[in-house]
Amino acid sequence: MYKIIVADDEATVREGIRDHLNWHELGFEVVGDFENGREVIQAMELLQPDVVLTDINMPFVDGLELSRFLFDHYPRTKVIILTGYDEFEYAQQALKLKVHDYILKPNTAAEIRQILIRLKAEMDEEGRKTDDLTKLKERLRESLPLARERFLNQLISGIVREGELKDKLAYLELSIEGMHHLVAVIDVDDHGELERFYPETESELLYFAVFNISEEIMAKHNAGIVFQNNNEKTIAILSGDDAELLYDSALHVLEEINAAVQSFLKFTISVGVGDVCTGLNQLHLSHKRAASALDYRFLLGKNRVISINDIEGRANTRVPYNKVWERKLVSGIKSGTLEEMEPIISQLMHNFKKSYLPLDRCYIHIQQVMISIMDTLDELGIHDDSLYRTDSNPLTDIYHLKTLDEVEVWLTAYCQRVSLIISEKRDHFVRVQMMKAEAYIHAHYADELISLDAVCKHVSMSKSYFSLLFKSYQSETFIGYLTKLRVEKAKEMLKHSDLKTYEIADRVGYADPQYFSLIFKKTTGMTTTEYRNKI
Repeated sequence: MYKIIVADDEATVREGIRDHLNWHELGFEVVGDFENGREVIQAMELLQPDVVLTDINMPFVDGLELSRFLFDHYPRTKVIILTGYDEFEYAQQALKLKVHDYILKPNTAAEIRQILIRLKAEMDEEGRKTDDLTKLKERLRESLPLARERFLNQLISGIVREGELKDKLAYLELSIEGMHHLVAVIDVDDHGELERFYPETESELLYFAVFNISEEIMAKHNAGIVFQNNNEKTIAILSGDDAELLYDSALHVLEEINAAVQSFLKFTISVGVGDVCTGLNQLHLSHKRAASALDYRFLLGKNRVISINDIEGRANTRVPYNKVWERKLVSGIKSGTLEEMEPIISQLMHNFKKSYLPLDRCYIHIQQVMISIMDTLDELGIHDDSLYRTDSNPLTDIYHLKTLDEVEVWLTAYCQRVSLIISEKRDHFVRVQMMKAEAYIHAHYADELISLDAVCKHVSMSKSYFSLLFKSYQSETFIGYLTKLRVEKAKEMLKHSDLKTYEIADRVGYADPQYFSLIFKKTTGMTTTEYRNKI
């Protein structure tokens, strides 16, 4: 129901309009009738009508003056003018004042009714549009945080044109004060810690918790704006008028955020800090530098606030990377034990840290080490599936590791598996070769010309390496083993045959019976005759 006021200095006209129309049927309610425009003006604040139906010629304040007042102060109120002056001048003035309609006197109730019917339809339509606009604004208000986040991510990515900045900041109700700005990137150190400390909690809530702590501390210091990006990181834009003061205060605020997250959430974060820049159109450069600073967590370790300025200062005194430790590790894989390789791996990681190589260069060098180890395994003929899971690849697994300390643990474990497999392979090879040598000795012990050279040639080994392995395998030298075997064979012949001593000596590889007798007594403590008599 719309509220309407009737104003006319003639009482009969006012009463006729007021009493001879079915206002409820038309969708209106008469909330007042007045003699002149001054009374209407005085009643407007109290009655707040939607429509004013007024005569144009009234004392004190006429209809046009009233229309002008309503146009200035109540622009949403519709005005219909009643006039007995059919003059173009009044129609012109009424149109300038955006009067909705005017009716010439004398008029009929039917004419007024038709105008009011049209007016109600128009006001209903306006109401629907207003409701739609209100709903649209409400939806915009609800989506404003997402719209802000999207805009800020575009801003730090450098894809917002400078000419659009002012309008978009105003539209999104964002305020970034100060002449200078600095971007920081905040990232959770170990996503696995989230599952350990909060096994039944959605990780997204914990990333939001990091954002929420950061936002509260930033607001406390009035330091700037915080938002999240698409990679579960929190981004902070810190602003100020003095570049040096901004940098110092930013480090203080970010250290406070770092400590608060560890205290309240029980896991750690690392923060990369970019350069101080001038102008919002330079934010993408500071963000890029902050992301680069965060990458140095790989070298420096977790739970740190890492400034790109500090890193550049350290890089000036960096130690050139030396690939000698890569070669030592690969060499150690072939012949050394894990205990020998561990200090090499430790020194390799130390070399990385001192060199301050960029993250991608570190990854490349580590991948080269892995490829060299794989080539070594190929050279040794080792193709063991236990080194590789179906869902894993050593060349890409390193991208999940966030620090060199983690790489050291991972690489040590990998080399341990490799060392064990090579050791097993080597032990198997040695057993096979020693069994082959043993079989050869058993087949040729009666040949007086059998020698270490002949056995080594048979198993394709050098004399020194074979002698080392044979003694380790049999717990005695080649000569000792051969002598023991010949004596054992001679004892069997003495026990089970009537062969003469010189005949037995010949059959076990001794051309000189006297030398055989000497060796036999030295080994058994008895002469051949004493041994045969004893058994």
